[in-house]
Amino acid sequence: MRSSAPVAAASAMLFVGTSTAVSATIADYPVFTGQAVRYALAAAILFVVLGRRRLPRVRPTFRDLLLLIALAATGLAGFNLFLVEATRHAGPAVIGTVVGAVPLVLALVGPLMERRRPAPRTVGAAIVVALGAAVAAGLGSGSPKGFLLSLGALAGEVAFSLLAIPLLPGLGPLRVAAYPAALSVPMLLAAGLALDGTASLRLPTPGQGAAFAYLGAIVTAAAFFLWYDALRRLGADRAGLFAGLVPVGALLTTVVLGLGETGPADVTGALLVAAGVVAGLRQPRRTGPRPHRPRADVHELA
Repeated sequence: MRSSAPVAAASAMLFVGTSTAVSATIADYPVFTGQAVRYALAAAILFVVLGRRRLPRVRPTFRDLLLLIALAATGLAGFNLFLVEATRHAGPAVIGTVVGAVPLVLALVGPLMERRRPAPRTVGAAIVVALGAAVAAGLGSGSPKGFLLSLGALAGEVAFSLLAIPLLPGLGPLRVAAYPAALSVPMLLAAGLALDGTASLRLPTPGQGAAFAYLGAIVTAAAFFLWYDALRRLGADRAGLFAGLVPVGALLTTVVLGLGETGPADVTGALLVAAGVVAGLRQPRRTGPRPHRPRADVHELA
């Protein structure tokens, strides 16, 4: 059954929010190897799903390959490197809230990529989201270094969406989720060997293994497909507002796992972000013609 686009976007971003707290439990494990394990698992799951759907073959163009490699290097490998490093210098709630500023960028850049003006109400809602991130980052349980590392994760999250937009009409959400996940694995393993040598290849503990399994199956395989599904149907600006739910997922997971401290500024920032999402979704219909979206791989959503 085809899921609601807002439900898909909300679920994806709540899952991503939980990763900030779960990543804190693997901070002592070699970063590059851990993320390689995560993406290898996610790619395996997504390719199994692709095989069972028996979709028509689609050969990526040279331009598609370049975009997929860039997406793997920035939106996947780069994002998670910054995320894991940030957990060593800031609380999970702060990191999740900073990453929640994604709507501000997507509300401005996303429509421009589709050759239309940003909707004023969406931009205003995105500014509220960014304000919530600033409150938590400036007054919450973090440090300047943690904030800068969180900004790196923010840049990776933006690239994760913007680089996918031109790929989705031709490849569909399942392939756009699967291919970069697979491409990121050799990148991460090579980086780990270059920087840490064979020490990067040690086995995870049972607890760390459970964390990687959750990150691979839920935060990567499931969330990536749900997000790209919603991104194709809602557009970057409206779908991007749901990135404001990242701090909500981070706060909930922080409380459940008992990791870090969650103070009033963290909660206030997350509430501002959530308010921005609600305000942005309650916008009037666009005045201009909506850009044509090819219905490629529609049966992927069946």
